[in-house]
Parts: sequence; structure tokens; C-alpha cells
Amino acid sequence: MQSYPAPALALVEKMAAAAAAAPQRAVAFQGAPGANSHRAAIEAMPDSLPLPCFSFEDALDAVKDGRAGRAIIPIENSQHGRVADIHFLLPESDLSIVGEHFMAIHHSLMATGPGPFTGAYSHPQALGQSRHYLRTRNIVPLSYADTAGAAAYVAEMADPTVAAIAPRIAADLYGLQVIEDNVEDAHDNMTRFVMLATAPLAPGTLSGPAMTTFVFEVRNIPAALYKALGGFATNGVNMTKLESYQRGASFAATEFFADIVGAPGDPAVDRALEELDYYAKHLRILGTYPQERERG
Repeated sequence: MQSYPAPALALVEKMAAAAAAAPQRAVAFQGAPGANSHRAAIEAMPDSLPLPCFSFEDALDAVKDGRAGRAIIPIENSQHGRVADIHFLLPESDLSIVGEHFMAIHHSLMATGPGPFTGAYSHPQALGQSRHYLRTRNIVPLSYADTAGAAAYVAEMADPTVAAIAPRIAADLYGLQVIEDNVEDAHDNMTRFVMLATAPLAPGTLSGPAMTTFVFEVRNIPAALYKALGGFATNGVNMTKLESYQRGASFAATEFFADIVGAPGDPAVDRALEELDYYAKHLRILGTYPQERERG
């Protein structure tokens, strides 16, 4: 917690104390209070106690250690693709995905006064998403570890010539003035979050459409991936996401991260997963959970 600016640190300590008193209601998220993940926790689980954590690993550890009942983690963004390292962290965490949440991402320019401004602090992604807005106003982008932390830092600096780009909730938390809302260049920016817990949901208990997420590595034989995925096509199972990534530095083993519509127990899904498993060196289901948004 010592790495947060002072205004954020005070809130972190208060929120951590509330979570410690009722850990099963606590939802761990990465970032300072006021981050987009904080917003997502409130939206997805209104009765929860958001628990700020400095890193993704800290948020996952909070669940494993029993300090939080769940964690909420961004997994992909419509503008920037997958969130770095998440594909490695999720399988290694031994936690299960128990839900998903889609949230529109909007940025606000905030400061201690009305300006004009020479610079604006924010996370590099938020700065990149607001590049045109900043350039046309001759505001220099200044990188910070996260959006809400940037807002806390600007509040701590109390420099009237410096602003922050962050979620609007951060202005309320740190006493900043919102100069302008929706300063992002693309207004259809969306992030998908997943909720994680120590115990998986039983597929048979889900009502309505479900998603299943898994990782696998195919055998090193010709056409292994083609054959492994063929079962989803022949059984009519909709695969909505397939991403490859390298594990280790040898570039000898490619792993895949996938989402499908459906759940184990459905005969078509079971047949497709059985065929995949035949051609895979390993297959691990990360979770089956209710589908929040229909995949077209």
C-alpha cells in the first residue's frame, strides 16, 4: 500500500478494514480506489465490499488467502485486445471463473482547477485512447501506473496546470473538478471482466446460456490444431474466442485460450471437448459461468 499516493492510501486502508471485517463480501480488484476495476466491482456486485490491490497477483492472492470471496479482473478490451499477462495468471492462480461483466470505458479530464493545462497524467492505455483530445489542446500526456492513481497523484500535487484522465468516480473520491467527460477518442470502448472464486460453479446449476473458458496445448503433430478444433464445428458448438500465446522462451510450445458457448454436461459440448482432449497435450477448464452478453 506504500506505493499509492497519500489520498489513495487513506482510502485503501479504510476499504481494506471494511473488507477484513466481512471477507466473503469482499471483491479484490487491481488498482487504486476509483479505477475502472473498482467501477466494475460496484456494477457487477452492488452489495460487495471492493478491496483495492496493487497488482493482479495481489488481487488473486487475496481470494486464495481468504481475504476476499471473489476477484474481478479485466481480461480483454475492444480497443487493445487481451490484458497483458492475464492468460498466464488465470491458469496459475488455481481459481475458477464464476462470472463475466462487460463495462463501457469512459474517461474524464479532472484537475484541482479549471486550467489551462500543460500536462495530463494517466495510464498509457487511457492516454492512447485520448490521444486526439490531448493533441488538439496541446496537453502533454504523462504516464502513470493506473488511472485512479493518477487522479490521486494530481490531487496530492495540487498543481493547477496539471490534470488527470481517469474514471469519473475518481474525481468524487479525491475531490477533483471534472473538466470534461468522455474525452476518449472512440466512444465504443468496452472491457470484459471476469469474476474469480476458489470453487467453480457446477454447470448443472446454471439456468440460461452459459460460457465455458479453457486453456489447452496441442500435440506437436501435423494438423493437430485443425483436428482438435474440428469437434466444435461438427457438434455445432460456438467458439467465440481463440487466442494463442507462448509459454516460456523456447517458442516450442503454443498454448491456446478459448471461450465457447455452452457447458459441460451438454452432449454436444462433451463430444467436442472429448475430441479436443484426444489431440491436446493438456486441457484445463478455467470455469463455466452465466453468459452476461449474447454472442452473435
